[in-house]
Amino acid sequence: MILSDAKIIEALDRGHIVIDPRPHPPPGDPDSPYNTTALDLRLGFVLAKPRRDKPITYDLSARSFKEFQDQDCAKIDLRETGCYVLRPNEYVLGHTLEIVGLPLPKADGDSVYAARVEGKSSIARLGLLIHFTAPTIHAGFRGRITLEMINLGTYPLTLCPGAYICQLIFEQVLGMPLSGQSQFQGQMTPAGTK
Repeated sequence: MILSDAKIIEALDRGHIVIDPRPHPPPGDPDSPYNTTALDLRLGFVLAKPRRDKPITYDLSARSFKEFQDQDCAKIDLRETGCYVLRPNEYVLGHTLEIVGLPLPKADGDSVYAARVEGKSSIARLGLLIHFTAPTIHAGFRGRITLEMINLGTYPLTLCPGAYICQLIFEQVLGMPLSGQSQFQGQMTPAGTK
């Protein structure tokens, strides 16, 4: 079941969903990040760009994702460089400015939520994909959401920190998950590091 904007606010008020900083202004304001069934999030300050200066073949069975990100991606700090121009067919990882928490309940009967990160149609129509195959934000997760961004359009696109870049769709989970752990728990940068 997908949450409406009213139910998203109710879950935020109860602490069942945590967004830091809390989104504002509220629904009804023309600048509100709330949609009827989603919440817009902003681009954070760090990008990770796979290096092209050394040939590698990434063996999916032998290396961890974190190792690849740490060793084979250049970090771009948008606090130092300002905006970043993403050229056609260029791929970078980014992250949300907001920290998202989907805490597991402390009491029986409390609601459990998961979310899906999706692109925004307004920027998708320019050719920007926000994720490829991994939209799920699992129950129990806390951290910034990594965005897998590629420009499939014709023109360069400027990525600026603080711009609304994606949306979260929240769903209620039936039953209590057995574990709230993931390899990306607590991630604060696109490389997944804290």
